[in-house]
Amino acid sequence: WRKLWIALATAEKECGLDIKESQIEQMKSKLYDIDFKYAAEQEKKLRHDVMSHIHTFGKACPDAAPIIHLGATSCFITDNTELTQIKEALALVKAKLVRV
Repeated sequence: WRKLWIALATAEKECGLDIKESQIEQMKSKLYDIDFKYAAEQEKKLRHDVMSHIHTFGKACPDAAPIIHLGATSCFITDNTELTQIKEALALVKAKLVRV
């Protein structure tokens, strides 16, 4: 999801939204710094998986918190994640088929 939020923020900046490069860089720097315990606590509290990770990512990069998920829906995140997973899985299958 974090890769999608970074891509979204980058595209929105290119379209002229008031997003600073430093916010995007902060998001990139925390891409794999995920506090799963905090995310689980947030999900229990909020009862929403995507929202819990928005809060968790925002905690990790507070300067970028206002622009994480800006203009997006939960379905944007979950649907595009699934499409990305399918694309990557098909690339693996293709690589294996080529070797047959």
